Amino acid sequence: MKRNIVIAAVTAAALIGGGTATALATTGDDQGSARQTANTKLSDDGNRDDQDDRDDQDDRNDRDDDAAKVSSSDVTAPEAITSALKHTSGTVVSAELDDEDDSDKVVWKVDVLSGDNTWHSVSVDPSSGKVLGSQTDDEDDTAQVRAALKDSSVTAEEAAKAAAGKGVVTSVGLDEDGKDKSWEAETRTSGGAEQDWKIDLTSGKITADRSDAQDDDADDADDQD
Repeated sequence: MKRNIVIAAVTAAALIGGGTATALATTGDDQGSARQTANTKLSDDGNRDDQDDRDDQDDRNDRDDDAAKVSSSDVTAPEAITSALKHTSGTVVSAELDDEDDSDKVVWKVDVLSGDNTWHSVSVDPSSGKVLGSQTDDEDDTAQVRAALKDSSVTAEEAAKAAAGKGVVTSVGLDEDGKDKSWEAETRTSGGAEQDWKIDLTSGKITADRSDAQDDDADDADDQD
């Protein structure tokens, strides 16, 4: 009888010990999983931070490139437009300070729509104002552009002059899409800040591009989050 009691006690102790061991093992697995989950989350957060840093660096590089373009130009947008029209008669639809054929050389690219509806892309030297060359382009929105400019009394040159009071004009072009047709210009201040502007086709009144300002506000809000 006593022997049976001892065996029962040992068996109970073994069961209790085994259960405890199992519980400890289970608890250890849970802690390991928690640590692994935490480490994974930290890794993901670190990857996102690295990507954000790379995106910020890309933005800084783009701003530096734009600043270099502006500093390399002695010829203003209105002057580039004047030079282009002396070379190729017609209506200037856009002018932009940009790289030439993906090279490091910066030129003014002026798009001129001639009387026979031929598009010309005129390259103007940003230092001397000399026309470097011209080529014809194929565009499929000629009728739309003509319709937008039909009742316009403000030229691209005049729009660029209006925007020049807000900073250095790096581009000006016709926005012929949508209900509110206008000239659009981009300026850069001495501090490097960029801003888009709309210039009325008939009155020449200049206003800040609200959609651009809203995008900036949204970006600032995202950065704060």
